[in-house]
Amino acid sequence: MTDMPEDLALLPATRRSLLHRIAVAQAEGRSPSLTAAVARGGEIVWEGSRTMMPGHGPDGDVQYRIGSITKTFTAVLVLRLRDEGLLDLGDPLEKHLPGTGVGEVTIAQLLSHMAGLGAETPGEWWERTPAELRPDLADVLGTQPFRQAPGRRHHYSNPGYTLLGSLVEAVRGRPWAEVLRAEVLEPLGLDRTSAQPEQPHAGGWAVHPWADVMMPEPAEDLGLMAAAGQLWSTTRDLARFAVFLMRGDDRVLGAESVREMRTAASPPEPGIAEAGYGLGLQLLESGGRKLAGHSGSLPGFVAGLWFGEADDVAAVVLANCTSGLPASTVAADLVRLVAEAEPRIPEPWRPFREADPVALDLVGPWYWGTTPFVLRLTADGLLELSPVSAMGRAARFRAAADGTWTGLAGYYAGESLRAVRRPDGTVGHLDLCSFVFTRQPYDPDAPVPGGVDPEGWRGIG
Repeated sequence: MTDMPEDLALLPATRRSLLHRIAVAQAEGRSPSLTAAVARGGEIVWEGSRTMMPGHGPDGDVQYRIGSITKTFTAVLVLRLRDEGLLDLGDPLEKHLPGTGVGEVTIAQLLSHMAGLGAETPGEWWERTPAELRPDLADVLGTQPFRQAPGRRHHYSNPGYTLLGSLVEAVRGRPWAEVLRAEVLEPLGLDRTSAQPEQPHAGGWAVHPWADVMMPEPAEDLGLMAAAGQLWSTTRDLARFAVFLMRGDDRVLGAESVREMRTAASPPEPGIAEAGYGLGLQLLESGGRKLAGHSGSLPGFVAGLWFGEADDVAAVVLANCTSGLPASTVAADLVRLVAEAEPRIPEPWRPFREADPVALDLVGPWYWGTTPFVLRLTADGLLELSPVSAMGRAARFRAAADGTWTGLAGYYAGESLRAVRRPDGTVGHLDLCSFVFTRQPYDPDAPVPGGVDPEGWRGIG
């Protein structure tokens, strides 16, 4: 690690708590080795490792297989195609990758595991057998690729991300790994992430469940399945990747697109602890915190990457055992340990440099019927609608070119907020998704749906 700003450095007690957590995980999980990293404020602020071997343990430059964290990289490539206007997420797969036999599924459904495809390939366990057994997409999908109708429910699918990798190749006209290197890894400086292992790298091991003995696992090339789980990486590279997923980078994907990736696009499968799935990112609620990231596993390796946007903390855990060590859980625990021990210090308040005078006449109290709300103009240029009491829907809106404001999330996502002005130019009321907001409850001068009793407010005689 390089020198970091003093306000980012972790306290000694926090560092010891992190070391204790990974030490317990490696000992109880009986993994030959484990390596971890934590990023805060955009910088790697802690690294740690444990190993069964005496002497120097693995550092943040040692490669491990990361399994399904690969899917997040593939999703980034697909979102780049969308942002360039080469496809739409609502497009059927057939439009860009014809002849698969499942061409009616949309790109968005594949990204969010809503396409209804099977979880695994037919035939032998693909992670431990040669890729030559699955030379074509027909071998990956099989004769009955669907488990339910597309769009009905979330069902995790490795073949679905194989299709996305093939989609990238079809649109770009180059192999998936080559596109990934040029468009994501090199711009972000992830020079220790690769499709094939590069020294130094860990070997994968299977540890006997009932005895302290182990044997090596095969490291198969995944062939067509590469986009679902092929990559090797390091804790340092993945920590930097997590920072990118929180902040965006216009050389790869902007902030809005990575925010879209970590927004729920499908509910979780029944009985799964996840809070949903975005576009290539798993979502989790842990200890009252909302996290995004991904778990990963392949024979001989387990991996976990999680970040909390509100706390600006990310953690990565990599280990070289097939099972027994819950890398994903440990990574989430590392985020929690830092966030709880050293809460994020807010940025100093700063006023607008150029407050929009049009938006200023929208702020203040408004009423939907008799329910009071407050509309605020925030420093990032958004309008924030908040109920005064616990009742009512909160929302944030971004200015549109036509003078309206567009909802960003929740109930009002994509809906339009419009200021309706009087002949003298002053704001008479707000129209939001057909709801009328007025400056006083049931303003008789506003077009309240259903009208307002002409006798107005009254008590009981």
